[in-house]
Amino acid sequence: MNRIYTQIPQGLAWVNKYSVPKFVCVLGFTETALIPGISAAGLTPEDRKYTAHADAEFLYYGASHKAKYPLPPLTAGASPVIISRAVVEELKLPVHIFNAGLIEAPTNINTIDLGGTPALCLSSGKAMKLETVYHLFEQGLKWGEKLAGDCQLPKDYLILSECVVGGTTTALAILLGLGIKAAGKVNSSHPVCNHEQKWAVVQKGLEKIKHFCDPLELVAAVGDPMQVVVAGMTIAASRSCGVMLAGGTQMLAVYTLCRACALFHNLEWQSHQIVVGTTRWVAEDLTGATVELASLVDDIPLIATQLNLSKSRYKQLRAYEQGFVKEGVGAGAACIAANLYQNWQQDQLLNAIEAQMEKLGNSNQVINT
Repeated sequence: MNRIYTQIPQGLAWVNKYSVPKFVCVLGFTETALIPGISAAGLTPEDRKYTAHADAEFLYYGASHKAKYPLPPLTAGASPVIISRAVVEELKLPVHIFNAGLIEAPTNINTIDLGGTPALCLSSGKAMKLETVYHLFEQGLKWGEKLAGDCQLPKDYLILSECVVGGTTTALAILLGLGIKAAGKVNSSHPVCNHEQKWAVVQKGLEKIKHFCDPLELVAAVGDPMQVVVAGMTIAASRSCGVMLAGGTQMLAVYTLCRACALFHNLEWQSHQIVVGTTRWVAEDLTGATVELASLVDDIPLIATQLNLSKSRYKQLRAYEQGFVKEGVGAGAACIAANLYQNWQQDQLLNAIEAQMEKLGNSNQVINT
């Protein structure tokens, strides 16, 4: 059910060592998401303002809860949080949700507010105040140590997931800024990645950076609040437990940021404790080059669930096989975890995911038709 695409010996060692997950989701917002057409995670810019709120609420409560923030309509497909929630609910995994910087704090779920702010569009070259980025990085380090402290058994590990609409574009900016030749290689929630649009936005932002030494200055210029929090969490947690960075392009950017921050700030970390976990829709996306990008980032195992939704009775799920959505809210990592933890196979995953879809339909929430 899982395939290791890069750094295979290191990846095998990791999956043979770790099997008991704790699920973490870090929420953030960037005004980059409001650019028309930049993301398919919500039909309109207004929808995209609250995608993270809706996903967090669904991850926390599931489909039976009357939603304050219903899942937004998409161009096609269904939110990846349905996949994540299916695993979390069935396996009764502990979940911690952090607000790194949203346009308004979720008031109806138990989130941990990190005192961040939403980012301006990265094209401004002034996405966040530097003091905010430093604060969020310190919060990430603190919570990474704390969460790792809850991993008492040798097989325990953290899944660090995200929800940031427009996050693959900020990821491209961070990767390029840190010297990774990522142009044309990132992913998107669109079936065909909008590389030219992303490149144009990123170039505007990077052109406004005259010089930076500290990688956190790059985040302040063109990043988003999730990136710096998860980087801090990863560095601190890796010292004592396993970490699965849950996502594709975004988490390859976070890993690159971890390495740069650890070097610049002289921070101890254990890179061999870290893997990136995603879906095969990301790993094998013909309109991106995730495996090549992971190889350019270097020394990080890229693992992907081999979940296939082509035989689902829901066309919203079958849309994943046409390239829509692909990943988000740790969907790929959740499926990897179900296999490592309880040896779930294709049928068990599909049944659990379709059960969430059925509950969602019964709750009268809108599902794309």
